[in-house]
Order: sequence, then structure tokens, then C-alpha cells
Amino acid sequence: MYEYEISQLRSAELIRQADNERLAREAVRSRRAARREAARREAESEAHTGRLRRHRFPRTA
Repeated sequence: MYEYEISQLRSAELIRQADNERLAREAVRSRRAARREAARREAESEAHTGRLRRHRFPRTA
């Protein structure tokens, strides 16, 4: 009976550990997706930077 209880406790601990790891992976994925979304929005908003564009060929005299 004692071994059964230890087995049950170990099983519950492994399940808790797996749940915590799953939550951590989900948090990392959501932060990564948020960074990508922010970078995409930033890239869209900065399409016009205000820098002068260089011409490909210099002007002839």
C-alpha cells in the first residue's frame, strides 16, 4: 500500500510539472507572437522615414 501511495504522489507531481512547463511554453509563444505583431505594426508605420533617397545614378553635368 505504501508503494501505491508513493506512486500516486509521484504521478501527481509529474502532472503538475508538465502543466507548469506547458504554461511556460505557452507564455513564451505568446510573447514571441506579440513581439512579431509589434514589429510588423512598427514596420508598417515607418514606411516613410523622412530620409532623403539617394538616386541610383548621379546627375550628369
